[in-house]
Amino acid sequence: MSAWKHYNPVPIIHGPGKLNELPAHCSEGRILLVTSAGFTRRGVTERVQKLLGSERVSVVDQCTPNPDLDDVDELTIRCRTHQPAHIVALGGGSVLDTAKALSVTIPHEVERPLQASFRDQQASPWMSHIPVIAIPTTSGTGAEVTPFATIWGGKEKKKYSLAHDRLFSHCAILDPELTVTLPEDETIYTACDAISHAVESLWNKHRTPLSVCWASASLAHSLRALPEVLKTPADVRARANLQIGSVLAGLAISQTRTALAHSMSYPLTLHYDVPHGLACSYTLPAIARWLMHRDQVGLNDCAEFMPQVEAVLKRVQVGRRICAYATEEQILALVPEMRTVGRSDNFGYSVDDADLEALVQDALADKADG
Repeated sequence: MSAWKHYNPVPIIHGPGKLNELPAHCSEGRILLVTSAGFTRRGVTERVQKLLGSERVSVVDQCTPNPDLDDVDELTIRCRTHQPAHIVALGGGSVLDTAKALSVTIPHEVERPLQASFRDQQASPWMSHIPVIAIPTTSGTGAEVTPFATIWGGKEKKKYSLAHDRLFSHCAILDPELTVTLPEDETIYTACDAISHAVESLWNKHRTPLSVCWASASLAHSLRALPEVLKTPADVRARANLQIGSVLAGLAISQTRTALAHSMSYPLTLHYDVPHGLACSYTLPAIARWLMHRDQVGLNDCAEFMPQVEAVLKRVQVGRRICAYATEEQILALVPEMRTVGRSDNFGYSVDDADLEALVQDALADKADG
């Protein structure tokens, strides 16, 4: 019997129309609304401004996929003049990661905190933060309930992770109506990310009884809901179930973090702009097969889900999709970059370059079908 502990302080509010409850969670002071240009074009930004009182809200809507370290430091400098009391994050995982990073960099005493922390290796603890109200509009990252924010170093082709309890959101508002207009590709890639989170939490050396429950429930929701959403994109009930699958997976990885599949994915995103959910899901069946040959007990928590995981990934053609970004030879050339401390070692089994190469080859073997 192993010892474990659990902590997740994020209140979760879920249901159609729950965006309207936003003002109750940031009743005083100035507000920084962090979002993307698409929500401004579609009028959602204006809707949020009216809910909160336009005179209180400053808008940053230049968030792009995979937030870059230099861009976030530049935003930090710009946004300090707004002196926000709250940050509202409206968007997908990249928007939420950007907002969570800003929540600790804006009050920081260093001009460029991410540069100082990651590139200059200066000790720069996150001593204070601005409360974030997270409103995810995709069903994938679970960032609304995790103490992490992913930042990418474009110059050095490196993925960085902010991790601190101050990065937990003040609250998360999940309104499935905000997800119904998500295009098919983005729906698939973000759902694949949630599926990967759940599976990686199940075969994780840090798993706990609670994380196993969350991850198992997450897969039950996501694997059922994704085909339904792809068949009927405007089905709010199916979108809600997909959203629940995502947040449950987020709760799981907030305890365990991710593991080998994510570690193997980072070079693909850095070098070839492979969407994160696609990059971290295509290896899942191959890793399961690798594990099954070595330790059936270690696979027990997720064995019942793996046939359905593989079937869903084939249905959405992850193999064909990933090869549209990079050839098998290009992917294999990245093998030396696929082990990330704090991710690959969470898998609990030592893997060398030969193992990684075999996993990539196995994952891509049926790309013509999947």
